[in-house]
Amino acid sequence: MSAPPPTVPLRVVAVTYSPGEVLEGFVESLAEATTRPVEVVLADNGSTDGAPERAVARHPHVRLLRTGGNIGYGAAVNAGMAGLTDGYALVANPDVRFDPGSVDELLAVAARWPRAATVGPAIRTPEGELYPSARDLPRLSTGAGHALLGWAWPGNPWTARYRREREAPRERPAGWLSGSCLLVDVAAFWSVGGFDPGYFMYFEDVDLAERLTRRGWLHVYAPSAVVEHEGGHATRRQPHRMQRVHHTSALRYLSGQYPLRRHAPLRLALRAGLGGRMLVSNVSGRVAAGARFQRRAEGVGRAVRRRGRS
Repeated sequence: MSAPPPTVPLRVVAVTYSPGEVLEGFVESLAEATTRPVEVVLADNGSTDGAPERAVARHPHVRLLRTGGNIGYGAAVNAGMAGLTDGYALVANPDVRFDPGSVDELLAVAARWPRAATVGPAIRTPEGELYPSARDLPRLSTGAGHALLGWAWPGNPWTARYRREREAPRERPAGWLSGSCLLVDVAAFWSVGGFDPGYFMYFEDVDLAERLTRRGWLHVYAPSAVVEHEGGHATRRQPHRMQRVHHTSALRYLSGQYPLRRHAPLRLALRAGLGGRMLVSNVSGRVAAGARFQRRAEGVGRAVRRRGRS
């Protein structure tokens, strides 16, 4: 698909749920991320901190769309995308900050890959670590190994193969791209009905990619475009609830890959394995999806405390 004329605003959809001060950085960083005009739609799932309202008051290109409650990430994105039928849109978390030129670079990569339904940037943490945001679609072998061992042994071969984190960053097709920042071909997005609202949070991006792949679309990783993602807001506020949601979504996705009656024992095994993983994670005090970053944060905290005592 060819990009719309540069005078047509690019819609940027961000789902907000009391995002706090990070939202201002999100909006401000867009100014240097693209030379195109943008319209930012805040699909708000019930914020109570006033941040979305302040953003609308400060920035005329930002508008607030109240979804009517906490309807989940994918459903809120669908609401924010309503009315678009073609061209491109950018879906991003409100705690993302865009490097200068990053959105224009995503559009340039999309132009080089006409079958790309989604294009995703390199995502870095605030500490500068590259997040493995372009992964293979989870299959039974890699998915089971990653699910069972990833939280305790991050370097295991199944996790490494699934996350493809041992590869040098390069522009390439991927199985799926992180929904935390994603340039989307609008026609392709709606051709499969958008995000499945049955996923409240987590795995909605995996599911979308899998359905688009079946239709012959590609998902292209574009490390020449860089964003910073703070991440973990929902997990920090409600860690155990978010962990339950993560495991529920994982079970929904993996079970959907094996829907037949003869697959019932496998679905039962998946349920038991994911339930055991969640129990172990709770007992050990780890949130499985972010164990590595949690360990690093704990190490930084200990260093700060040591400096404070010296």
